[in-house]
Amino acid sequence: MIPTLPGADPRQPPAEDPPASPAARAHRQQLARVARLRAQLAELDALDRAHRAEHMALIAPLRARHVQARKGLVRLLHEALESAARTRWLSGTQAATARARLCALAQDLAEDGHADMAALHDRHSLQSLAHKRQARADELRERFETALGAPLDGLDGASPEAVLHAGWQRLREASKDQREGRQKKRAARRARQAPAGEAPPAPAAEVEADTLLRRLYRQLASALHPDREPEALARQLKTALMSEANAAYDRRDLLALMEIQQRAALADTGPGASMGEERLAALSLLLKRQVAALERERAAAQEALARRFELPEGVSANANTLRQARIAEAQRLERELVGLEHTLERGADEAGLKRWLNSLRQAAGPGQLV
Repeated sequence: MIPTLPGADPRQPPAEDPPASPAARAHRQQLARVARLRAQLAELDALDRAHRAEHMALIAPLRARHVQARKGLVRLLHEALESAARTRWLSGTQAATARARLCALAQDLAEDGHADMAALHDRHSLQSLAHKRQARADELRERFETALGAPLDGLDGASPEAVLHAGWQRLREASKDQREGRQKKRAARRARQAPAGEAPPAPAAEVEADTLLRRLYRQLASALHPDREPEALARQLKTALMSEANAAYDRRDLLALMEIQQRAALADTGPGASMGEERLAALSLLLKRQVAALERERAAAQEALARRFELPEGVSANANTLRQARIAEAQRLERELVGLEHTLERGADEAGLKRWLNSLRQAAGPGQLV
């Protein structure tokens, strides 16, 4: 038998809480979305750290061996070309193939930061790395100027990386200007459609939201001002909390300000407790803006992960895709290492090197450099 409280009628169902209002439901929904997005950001950060450790354990040793093998092949080709210049034991076609292969390998290594390879590249290339970089920067600049319809000033002699950064920055600014222009046109159209002499009213929730955010920040600033605290330890704590409050206010982070308020013992109730409909609507608007900011932060974190670990275009970063990419990269490096080490063995004698160079030329086709 189910026990009942004294005086309670067991035939009557227990009283239920009144249903939440639409404003309260919307507020709870936005709180849940903020909590979920923060958890996802924390998961992405943990995934990044875990994958870095696994990547270092598996990929870093393979890449180090890969670099050394490519450097060994560059030096082997360099010595062969230097020797052939004296004794002409390589044909003209074989020497051209060796030179093209050496320059391609040395350029890749030099661009990855191996300065000793730059000198070997320039020793055998008709065009130095510096000239190649400048040509690439000029080509990028021309493409951005064509897309923008305006010159990119102040980039004479800039590196390709600097031109790329400046070009994308200008494109983002141009896109932002276009969006703002469209927004101004829509606002002007709404103003023209409003009754004469009547300014279009600002949404009440937006006004209340900004007011609440400013009010909460001012309360914190007044209560946490470190100069008003005589004790050194308490002053240090208030200074840290005030720094957090400043950062939270700058990014319009309502929940962070509320958490700081509770840590500072300035509030006895949690967010959403005993609030009127208008205030709930205002807080929901602030939280909705925070959700949008967190979604952008999540997208940026996923994009950074995908770029850092070289995921294929359009593949989202998660534990499975990062693991698959790590395994695929390890397999690729191992396959290439086998080929490089076999080539170094073949190139140890003149006949083997000639056969390898001939095979490269045949694979590339007539009239093509390798």
